[in-house]
Amino acid sequence: MNKNEILKQMTLKEKARLVSGHNFMFTNAIASVGLPAAECSDGPHGLRKQASGGDNGIEKSEPATSFPTSACTACGWDRENLKKVGKAIAQECRSYGVDVLLGPGVNIKRNPRCGRNFEYFSEDPYVAGELGSAFVEGVQGEGVGVSVKHFAANNNEEYRFMGNSVVDERALREIYLRAFEKIVRRTAPASLMCAYNQINGTFCSENAWLLTDVLRKEWGFDGIVMTDWGAVKDRVKGIVAGLDLEMPGDTYCTDEIVKAVREGRLEESALDECVLRMLDFVGKWHHDDKKACDFAAHHALAAEIAKDCAVLLKNEGVLPLDKEKKVLVAGEFFEKMRYQGAGSSMINPAYLTTPRDAFDEKGLPYAYAKGYREQSEAADETLIAEAVKGAKNYDTVLVFAGLSDYAESEGGDRPNMRLPENQLALIDALVAENKEIVVVLFGGSPVEMPFADKVSAILDMYLPGQNGGTATADLLYGDANPSGKLAETWAADYADVPYGGEFARRVNELYKESVFVGYRYYSTYGRNVRYPFGYGLSYTQFAYSDMQVGRCGKEITVQCKVKNVGSRDGAEVVQLYSENPACVLPRPKRELRAFGKVRLRAGEEKEVSLTFSEDDLRVYVPEQKRWALPGGTYRLCVAASSEDIRLADEIAVAGEKIAVDEKRYEAYRNGDAAHISDADFAALLGTSLPEDPSDFPITLETRLDRYQKTPGGKQIYDTLLKVANEMRLRAQSLPDGTEKDNLLKGAMFMTRIMSTNSARSLAMSSGPKLPYEAACAFVNIANGNYNGEARQ
Repeated sequence: MNKNEILKQMTLKEKARLVSGHNFMFTNAIASVGLPAAECSDGPHGLRKQASGGDNGIEKSEPATSFPTSACTACGWDRENLKKVGKAIAQECRSYGVDVLLGPGVNIKRNPRCGRNFEYFSEDPYVAGELGSAFVEGVQGEGVGVSVKHFAANNNEEYRFMGNSVVDERALREIYLRAFEKIVRRTAPASLMCAYNQINGTFCSENAWLLTDVLRKEWGFDGIVMTDWGAVKDRVKGIVAGLDLEMPGDTYCTDEIVKAVREGRLEESALDECVLRMLDFVGKWHHDDKKACDFAAHHALAAEIAKDCAVLLKNEGVLPLDKEKKVLVAGEFFEKMRYQGAGSSMINPAYLTTPRDAFDEKGLPYAYAKGYREQSEAADETLIAEAVKGAKNYDTVLVFAGLSDYAESEGGDRPNMRLPENQLALIDALVAENKEIVVVLFGGSPVEMPFADKVSAILDMYLPGQNGGTATADLLYGDANPSGKLAETWAADYADVPYGGEFARRVNELYKESVFVGYRYYSTYGRNVRYPFGYGLSYTQFAYSDMQVGRCGKEITVQCKVKNVGSRDGAEVVQLYSENPACVLPRPKRELRAFGKVRLRAGEEKEVSLTFSEDDLRVYVPEQKRWALPGGTYRLCVAASSEDIRLADEIAVAGEKIAVDEKRYEAYRNGDAAHISDADFAALLGTSLPEDPSDFPITLETRLDRYQKTPGGKQIYDTLLKVANEMRLRAQSLPDGTEKDNLLKGAMFMTRIMSTNSARSLAMSSGPKLPYEAACAFVNIANGNYNGEARQ
C-alpha cells in the first residue's frame, strides 16, 4: 500500500499523533495502518541509547563507543575519518535497534565561549559542510537515518531556549546556513532538527522562510524537520511553516492540531503534507532487525582517529619523548582523562583507556603527581608542592591540563577563555623549576595560554574519545606523528574576540560582525592570534612546489607538489584559499575554498589536486534576494594555515558588477567589523534593532533563573532544582570514584539546563510530567497572579 492510500485510511487523530513524538525518543506507531514507531537516539560522537527506565543521563545509557568529538575530528581535516566514525556509530545503532541518530551538529563556532562548541566542527562553513556530509554518508550508508542539527543560527547556550539571533541575511546565507545547504544537497539526510532559538524575531520551529522557502523550495530537501526537544512554541504555526515532527511529544499539541483543523484554523491539507513526509521517513528508516557489531574494533578505531586529529601547537625539540627516559607526569587528567563533552551527548563507554592506562600498558617509565583536583578550580598548594618536589628529580615534566566538565558543558557558556586557576597555578610553579615542560591539553574549545612562551611543547588532544589515552601515549613517544590542524582560530586573549564582551548576555544576540567570523575577521583586519585557523605542527617538515591553476567550465583546479623533507612519515593538510578582489559588498580578505590531506613517507613527494567551483566565489545580495559572482582577479593561495601561504597564483573571473546601496555597507567597508555601532548594524539589517524583553512581568519565555526575583518565582525555581540539589548532596556523601563523578556532573548539567530554560520549553520537553497548563501556572504564581492566564 502506498503512502497516499495509507493517508486516506488514517483518522484526523491518527494524523495528529504521527506528527508528534512519544515516550521521549520514539515516533508514534499507528496500529490501524500497520505503521511501526521509529526510535531516535542522541549521538553526534557516539550512541547514547537510553536503557529501559533511563533518565537521560550517563548512568542509565547502554555501553557504546565514545569517539572523538566533532571539535577533535574536524582537526583531522579528513573526510574518510568522518565516514568511518559515522559507519561505526550506525553499526552500533543497528545493534541496539536505533533507527535515527541525532547528529551531526554543524553549527558555526562563532565564539570560543559557547558551551557546546565541542559538538561542532568549525568556524568555517566549508569545513563543517564537507565533514558533516562525510559523517552523514557514513551513517546513512549503514541504513540509519540522521538528524542534522541545530537548524539554524544556534550559537550560544545561555539563551538557546528563547534567544533571538539577530543576523543579516547575507551572513545567514554565506556563513550560518552554508554547511546545512551542502549536506542537504549532497547527502539527502533523513531529517533536520530545528533549533530552539528565534532568527530575527521568528522561532525556528515556526519559521516558514527557513523551513519551507529555503530548505525545501531552494535546496530541495525531502526529509522531515523535527524539533529539538521542547522547541515547539505554536504547533499549528509550525505545521503551516513546514515543521513535521514535534519531539519529544506527549504534549497537548496532538489535541490542539485536531481542534485547529476542526475549527478551520489549520487546513487539513497542510497537516497531510507533514503526515506524508512522516510516512516516508518511518517507511525508509525503521528496521525490525538488529545486527551485531564489534565494539573492540571500534575502540581501536577511536584511537586511530584521535591520533590523526591531535594538534601539535608547539615543539622546541622535546617531542617525541625517549621511551627509556623517566619523566614526571602531573595533572589529574592523566588518570581522569576528559574524553567527551558534558550534556545530552554523554556516552557510557564500552571501554576506556586513559593516558595512565596506556603508559602502564606500554611500560613507559614515569612518576606521577596529581597536581590539582579536576572537580575544583581552587589551587591546592599541597598538591602543587608535591608536584614541584617531584619535578626536581626529572629533566622533563608532562602536565596534563584542560577544560573539565565543570568548566565547559552544554546548557551554559563558559564565563571566560581561561583554564581553571588550579591548573594555571600548577603550570606556573613547574615552569619556575626550569625544566622541559610539555603541556598536554584536553577540552572542546580554545583556551588562553599565558604560559605558551614558557613551556617546551604543547600537544592539544581536544576531546579524543574513550581510547584517547592510547592516542596520547603514541603521539608523545613518536609511535604516531601529529597531523591535525586547527579547525578554529585560537585567539591569544579573549579580549581579541569580536564582540566577546557582548556574547550571550541578552535575549537578542546581535551578530554585528556579519560575515567576518573567525579567521575571516583576523585575516581581513590584520589581527594577531595565538594560533591561526588551519595551523598545526608535525615531527617532520613539508615543502610545497610547482603550483598550477587550470579551469574546465566552472571548475577551477589547483595542483601542486608536496614533499616530506623530514625523517619521519607524516601527513599534511593542504589548504586552498582565495583572496577576493575589491567588491561593493565588504568581503573577507581570504576564504577557504578546498582542502586535502596527503600522507607521505619520509622523503616522498606527491601531487595534490584541489578543485572548487566558480559558484563558491559568489556572494549573497540581500537587496536582490540572489547569489551573484563578483568579477575580477582572484589570488589563489596554497597554504599550510590561513596565515602560512606557501604558493600563490592569480585567476581572472568574468563575473558581474554588483549594484547595491553602498551606504548600507559603509561602516563595514571603511571601519573594523569588530567595532560596528548599533545604528550601523541596523542599517545593514535594513530594520530597527529589537528591544530586549523585561525580566518582569515573567512570561512563558523568561529564563527560569530570573524567577528568583519574586517570592513565588523563587519557590518554583527552588522546587525545579530540587532533584539536581539532591543528586549533588548524594554525590558528596560518596567516596571518590566514577559514581561520584557522574552524579556531580549530572547535577551540574541539570542545574545549567534548568537555569537557562523557559517554562514553555520545559513543559514541551517534559510530556505528562509537566503539562503546559502547569507551566502557565508557574508564570502566574511567579507574577503573584493566582487567577489569570499566563502571559505569552
